[in-house]
Amino acid sequence: MRIAFVHTLIKLAQRNKKIMLLTGDLGYSVFEEYIQKFPDQYINMGVAEQNMTGMAAGMALEGRIPIIYSIAPFVTMRNFEQIRNDICYQNANVKIVGVGAGFSYGPYGHTHHALEDIGIMRTLGNMRIYGPGDPTEVEMLTESTITHIGPVYLRLGKAGETRIQDDKSKIIPGKAFVIQDGKDITLIGTSTLLYRAYETAKKLKLKFGISVKLVSMHTIKPLDEEAIIASARTTKAIFTIEEHSIIGGLGSAVAEVLAENNISIIFKRIGVPDRFTKVMGKQEYMRKANNLGVDQIVNTIMTQYKK
Repeated sequence: MRIAFVHTLIKLAQRNKKIMLLTGDLGYSVFEEYIQKFPDQYINMGVAEQNMTGMAAGMALEGRIPIIYSIAPFVTMRNFEQIRNDICYQNANVKIVGVGAGFSYGPYGHTHHALEDIGIMRTLGNMRIYGPGDPTEVEMLTESTITHIGPVYLRLGKAGETRIQDDKSKIIPGKAFVIQDGKDITLIGTSTLLYRAYETAKKLKLKFGISVKLVSMHTIKPLDEEAIIASARTTKAIFTIEEHSIIGGLGSAVAEVLAENNISIIFKRIGVPDRFTKVMGKQEYMRKANNLGVDQIVNTIMTQYKK
Protein backbone atom coordinates (compact mmCIF):
# COMPACT_ATOMS: atom_id res chain seq x y z
CA MET A 1 0.00 0.00 0.00
CA ARG A 2 2.88 2.38 0.72
CA ILE A 3 4.11 2.16 -2.86
CA ALA A 4 0.64 2.79 -4.29
CA PHE A 5 0.33 5.81 -1.99
CA VAL A 6 3.68 7.30 -3.01
CA HIS A 7 3.12 6.78 -6.75
CA THR A 8 -0.27 8.47 -6.51
CA LEU A 9 1.15 11.30 -4.38
CA ILE A 10 3.87 11.98 -6.97
CA LYS A 11 1.23 12.40 -9.68
CA LEU A 12 -0.76 14.76 -7.48
CA ALA A 13 2.29 16.80 -6.42
CA GLN A 14 3.19 17.36 -10.05
CA ARG A 15 -0.16 19.10 -10.53
CA ASN A 16 -0.37 20.88 -7.19
CA LYS A 17 2.62 22.74 -5.74
CA LYS A 18 0.71 23.39 -2.49
CA ILE A 19 1.21 19.78 -1.41
CA MET A 20 3.82 19.43 1.36
CA LEU A 21 5.03 16.07 2.68
CA LEU A 22 6.26 16.07 6.28
CA THR A 23 7.72 12.88 7.75
CA GLY A 24 8.70 11.90 11.26
CA ASP A 25 12.14 10.62 10.20
CA LEU A 26 10.50 7.82 8.25
CA GLY A 27 10.00 6.72 4.65
CA TYR A 28 13.48 5.61 3.64
CA SER A 29 13.44 3.43 0.47
CA VAL A 30 9.93 4.78 -0.13
CA PHE A 31 10.13 8.56 -0.68
CA GLU A 32 13.38 8.89 -2.64
CA GLU A 33 11.69 9.53 -5.99
CA TYR A 34 9.33 12.06 -4.42
CA ILE A 35 12.21 13.89 -2.69
CA GLN A 36 14.24 14.00 -5.89
CA LYS A 37 11.35 15.45 -7.89
CA PHE A 38 9.95 17.80 -5.23
CA PRO A 39 12.73 18.81 -2.82
CA ASP A 40 10.86 22.02 -1.94
CA GLN A 41 7.70 20.07 -1.07
CA TYR A 42 9.33 17.78 1.49
CA ILE A 43 10.53 18.23 5.08
CA ASN A 44 11.95 15.58 7.40
CA MET A 45 10.75 16.82 10.79
CA GLY A 46 12.70 14.25 12.79
CA VAL A 47 11.27 12.25 15.67
CA ALA A 48 9.05 15.14 16.80
CA GLU A 49 5.49 14.24 15.95
CA GLN A 50 3.82 16.94 18.08
CA ASN A 51 5.95 19.62 16.45
CA MET A 52 5.29 18.15 13.00
CA THR A 53 1.53 18.26 13.63
CA GLY A 54 1.51 21.85 14.84
CA MET A 55 3.67 22.98 11.93
CA ALA A 56 1.36 21.20 9.48
CA ALA A 57 -1.64 23.00 10.97
CA GLY A 58 0.11 26.33 10.48
CA MET A 59 0.95 25.46 6.89
CA ALA A 60 -2.68 24.55 6.22
CA LEU A 61 -3.91 27.84 7.64
CA GLU A 62 -1.53 29.59 5.21
CA GLY A 63 -2.98 27.75 2.21
CA ARG A 64 -0.71 24.73 1.88
CA ILE A 65 -1.87 21.09 1.79
CA PRO A 66 0.41 19.38 4.33
CA ILE A 67 0.64 15.62 4.78
CA ILE A 68 2.11 14.23 7.99
CA TYR A 69 3.43 10.68 7.60
CA SER A 70 4.71 8.15 10.11
CA ILE A 71 4.01 4.74 11.62
CA ALA A 72 0.30 4.74 12.53
CA PRO A 73 0.59 4.84 16.37
CA PHE A 74 3.17 7.62 16.20
CA VAL A 75 1.13 9.83 13.88
CA THR A 76 -2.19 9.40 15.73
CA MET A 77 -1.43 8.77 19.42
CA ARG A 78 1.80 10.55 20.31
CA ASN A 79 0.38 13.79 18.92
CA PHE A 80 -3.31 13.32 19.68
CA GLU A 81 -3.68 16.63 21.54
CA GLN A 82 -2.22 18.54 18.58
CA ILE A 83 -4.49 16.70 16.13
CA ARG A 84 -7.51 17.57 18.26
CA ASN A 85 -6.69 21.21 19.00
CA ASP A 86 -4.47 22.37 16.13
CA ILE A 87 -6.04 20.43 13.25
CA CYS A 88 -9.61 19.33 13.95
CA TYR A 89 -10.73 22.27 16.10
CA GLN A 90 -9.50 24.63 13.37
CA ASN A 91 -10.81 22.31 10.62
CA ALA A 92 -7.34 22.69 9.13
CA ASN A 93 -6.69 21.05 5.77
CA VAL A 94 -4.10 18.57 7.07
CA LYS A 95 -3.76 14.98 5.90
CA ILE A 96 -2.62 12.34 8.39
CA VAL A 97 -1.12 9.22 6.83
CA GLY A 98 -0.40 6.28 9.12
CA VAL A 99 1.53 3.31 7.75
CA GLY A 100 1.57 -0.13 9.37
CA ALA A 101 -2.11 -0.73 10.20
CA GLY A 102 -2.87 -3.46 12.71
CA PHE A 103 0.00 -5.89 13.26
CA SER A 104 1.97 -4.80 10.17
CA TYR A 105 4.99 -4.08 12.39
CA GLY A 106 4.42 -7.30 14.34
CA PRO A 107 7.90 -8.08 15.73
CA TYR A 108 8.44 -4.48 16.87
CA GLY A 109 5.97 -4.94 19.71
CA HIS A 110 2.92 -3.15 21.06
CA THR A 111 4.51 0.29 20.69
CA HIS A 112 4.30 -0.18 16.90
CA HIS A 113 0.93 -1.98 16.67
CA ALA A 114 -1.93 0.16 15.37
CA LEU A 115 -4.98 -1.33 17.09
CA GLU A 116 -6.65 1.76 18.58
CA ASP A 117 -6.07 4.39 15.90
CA ILE A 118 -9.47 4.19 14.21
CA GLY A 119 -11.20 4.35 17.58
CA ILE A 120 -9.49 7.54 18.73
CA MET A 121 -9.71 9.24 15.33
CA ARG A 122 -13.45 8.50 15.16
CA THR A 123 -14.03 10.64 18.25
CA LEU A 124 -12.73 13.81 16.58
CA GLY A 125 -15.05 16.30 14.94
CA ASN A 126 -14.27 17.22 11.31
CA MET A 127 -12.11 14.09 10.87
CA ARG A 128 -12.63 11.84 7.85
CA ILE A 129 -11.17 8.28 8.03
CA TYR A 130 -10.15 6.05 5.11
CA GLY A 131 -9.06 2.43 5.53
CA PRO A 132 -8.27 1.17 2.01
CA GLY A 133 -8.04 -2.59 1.70
CA ASP A 134 -5.89 -2.99 -1.40
CA PRO A 135 -3.62 -0.91 -3.69
CA THR A 136 -6.50 0.08 -5.97
CA GLU A 137 -8.42 1.56 -3.07
CA VAL A 138 -5.23 3.28 -1.88
CA GLU A 139 -4.77 4.99 -5.24
CA MET A 140 -8.33 6.25 -5.40
CA LEU A 141 -8.58 7.28 -1.75
CA THR A 142 -5.20 9.03 -1.77
CA GLU A 143 -6.57 11.36 -4.42
CA SER A 144 -9.69 11.93 -2.36
CA THR A 145 -7.54 12.55 0.72
CA ILE A 146 -5.77 15.42 -1.04
CA THR A 147 -8.82 16.95 -2.74
CA HIS A 148 -11.10 16.84 0.33
CA ILE A 149 -11.05 20.13 2.22
CA GLY A 150 -10.46 19.31 5.87
CA PRO A 151 -8.69 16.77 8.08
CA VAL A 152 -8.33 13.20 6.77
CA TYR A 153 -6.76 10.12 8.34
CA LEU A 154 -5.52 7.64 5.72
CA ARG A 155 -4.68 4.25 7.26
CA LEU A 156 -2.25 2.13 5.24
CA GLY A 157 -0.83 -1.36 5.46
CA LYS A 158 2.91 -1.77 5.26
CA ALA A 159 3.55 -3.78 2.08
CA GLY A 160 2.56 -6.78 -0.02
CA GLU A 161 -1.23 -6.43 0.14
CA THR A 162 -3.07 -8.35 -2.58
CA ARG A 163 -4.98 -6.32 -5.18
CA ILE A 164 -8.67 -7.28 -5.04
CA GLN A 165 -10.28 -4.39 -6.88
CA ASP A 166 -9.59 -3.53 -10.51
CA ASP A 167 -9.34 -0.15 -12.19
CA LYS A 168 -13.02 -0.37 -13.16
CA SER A 169 -14.16 -0.59 -9.53
CA LYS A 170 -16.02 2.57 -8.57
CA ILE A 171 -14.47 3.44 -5.23
CA ILE A 172 -16.49 6.41 -4.00
CA PRO A 173 -15.46 8.01 -0.69
CA GLY A 174 -18.19 7.54 1.89
CA LYS A 175 -19.85 4.72 -0.05
CA ALA A 176 -19.24 1.05 0.73
CA PHE A 177 -18.25 -1.11 -2.24
CA VAL A 178 -19.98 -4.47 -2.73
CA ILE A 179 -17.30 -6.84 -4.03
CA GLN A 180 -19.76 -9.72 -4.39
CA ASP A 181 -23.42 -10.17 -3.58
CA GLY A 182 -24.93 -12.92 -1.45
CA LYS A 183 -28.12 -13.84 0.40
CA ASP A 184 -27.06 -15.67 3.60
CA ILE A 185 -24.55 -13.49 5.45
CA THR A 186 -22.75 -10.18 4.99
CA LEU A 187 -19.04 -9.83 5.66
CA ILE A 188 -17.88 -6.23 6.03
CA GLY A 189 -14.10 -5.90 5.79
CA THR A 190 -11.77 -2.94 5.95
CA SER A 191 -8.09 -2.01 5.69
CA THR A 192 -5.53 -4.82 6.00
CA LEU A 193 -8.14 -7.53 6.62
CA LEU A 194 -10.22 -6.90 3.51
CA TYR A 195 -8.39 -9.69 1.70
CA ARG A 196 -8.85 -11.95 4.74
CA ALA A 197 -12.59 -11.29 4.45
CA TYR A 198 -12.35 -12.19 0.76
CA GLU A 199 -10.59 -15.47 1.63
CA THR A 200 -13.18 -16.20 4.30
CA ALA A 201 -16.07 -15.64 1.88
CA LYS A 202 -14.56 -18.14 -0.57
CA LYS A 203 -14.08 -20.77 2.12
CA LEU A 204 -17.60 -20.36 3.51
CA LYS A 205 -18.99 -20.95 0.04
CA LEU A 206 -16.80 -23.94 -0.81
CA LYS A 207 -16.99 -25.71 2.55
CA PHE A 208 -20.50 -24.86 3.78
CA GLY A 209 -22.33 -23.60 0.69
CA ILE A 210 -23.02 -20.26 2.34
CA SER A 211 -23.81 -17.37 0.03
CA VAL A 212 -21.76 -14.38 1.20
CA LYS A 213 -22.23 -10.71 0.47
CA LEU A 214 -18.75 -9.19 0.72
CA VAL A 215 -18.54 -5.46 1.41
CA SER A 216 -15.48 -3.24 1.47
CA MET A 217 -16.00 -0.48 4.05
CA HIS A 218 -13.04 1.62 2.98
CA THR A 219 -14.51 4.78 4.53
CA ILE A 220 -14.97 4.43 8.29
CA LYS A 221 -16.06 8.03 8.78
CA PRO A 222 -18.44 9.14 7.40
CA LEU A 223 -19.88 5.63 7.53
CA ASP A 224 -22.19 4.34 4.81
CA GLU A 225 -25.19 3.64 7.05
CA GLU A 226 -27.49 2.90 4.11
CA ALA A 227 -25.26 0.02 2.97
CA ILE A 228 -25.34 -1.51 6.46
CA ILE A 229 -29.12 -1.24 6.74
CA ALA A 230 -29.53 -2.71 3.24
CA SER A 231 -27.36 -5.69 4.18
CA ALA A 232 -29.37 -6.24 7.35
CA ARG A 233 -32.54 -6.37 5.28
CA THR A 234 -31.26 -8.77 2.63
CA THR A 235 -29.05 -11.20 4.60
CA LYS A 236 -29.48 -13.16 7.84
CA ALA A 237 -26.31 -12.10 9.64
CA ILE A 238 -23.58 -9.44 9.59
CA PHE A 239 -19.96 -9.93 10.58
CA THR A 240 -17.31 -7.21 10.62
CA ILE A 241 -13.64 -8.12 10.11
CA GLU A 242 -10.82 -5.75 11.03
CA GLU A 243 -7.22 -5.70 12.22
CA HIS A 244 -8.10 -3.34 15.06
CA SER A 245 -9.44 -3.60 18.58
CA ILE A 246 -13.06 -4.74 18.63
CA ILE A 247 -13.67 -1.59 20.68
CA GLY A 248 -14.06 1.64 18.74
CA GLY A 249 -13.35 0.43 15.23
CA LEU A 250 -15.45 -0.72 12.29
CA GLY A 251 -17.39 -3.25 14.36
CA SER A 252 -18.38 -0.65 16.92
CA ALA A 253 -19.44 1.76 14.18
CA VAL A 254 -21.64 -0.87 12.51
CA ALA A 255 -23.12 -1.90 15.88
CA GLU A 256 -24.11 1.73 16.52
CA VAL A 257 -25.99 1.85 13.22
CA LEU A 258 -27.84 -1.41 13.90
CA ALA A 259 -28.76 -0.37 17.46
CA GLU A 260 -29.95 3.12 16.58
CA ASN A 261 -32.13 1.77 13.76
CA ASN A 262 -33.64 -0.93 16.01
CA ILE A 263 -32.42 -3.70 13.71
CA SER A 264 -32.40 -7.18 15.22
CA ILE A 265 -29.99 -9.47 13.38
CA ILE A 266 -27.22 -11.97 14.06
CA PHE A 267 -24.16 -9.74 14.44
CA LYS A 268 -20.58 -10.18 15.60
CA ARG A 269 -17.45 -8.04 15.63
CA ILE A 270 -14.37 -9.99 14.54
CA GLY A 271 -11.18 -8.20 15.48
CA VAL A 272 -8.47 -8.01 18.12
CA PRO A 273 -9.75 -8.77 21.65
CA ASP A 274 -9.62 -6.09 24.34
CA ARG A 275 -6.21 -7.09 25.72
CA PHE A 276 -2.49 -6.94 24.98
CA THR A 277 -1.29 -10.06 23.19
CA LYS A 278 1.24 -11.96 25.31
CA VAL A 279 3.19 -13.37 22.36
CA MET A 280 5.11 -11.51 19.68
CA GLY A 281 5.97 -12.29 16.06
CA LYS A 282 5.33 -11.45 12.43
CA GLN A 283 2.00 -10.11 11.22
CA GLU A 284 0.37 -13.43 10.33
CA TYR A 285 1.58 -14.99 13.57
CA MET A 286 0.00 -12.13 15.51
CA ARG A 287 -3.23 -12.48 13.58
CA LYS A 288 -3.53 -16.16 14.42
CA ALA A 289 -2.68 -15.43 18.06
CA ASN A 290 -5.82 -13.26 18.03
CA ASN A 291 -8.08 -15.74 16.15
CA LEU A 292 -7.78 -13.84 12.86
CA GLY A 293 -6.56 -16.71 10.68
CA VAL A 294 -8.91 -17.76 7.87
CA ASP A 295 -9.97 -21.05 9.49
CA GLN A 296 -10.36 -19.33 12.86
CA ILE A 297 -12.63 -16.66 11.38
CA VAL A 298 -14.66 -19.30 9.54
CA ASN A 299 -15.14 -21.22 12.79
CA THR A 300 -16.19 -18.06 14.62
CA ILE A 301 -18.74 -17.23 11.94
CA MET A 302 -20.16 -20.75 11.75
CA THR A 303 -20.48 -21.02 15.54
CA GLN A 304 -22.46 -17.78 15.64
CA TYR A 305 -24.44 -18.47 12.46
CA LYS A 306 -25.62 -21.92 13.62
CA LYS A 307 -27.15 -20.35 16.72
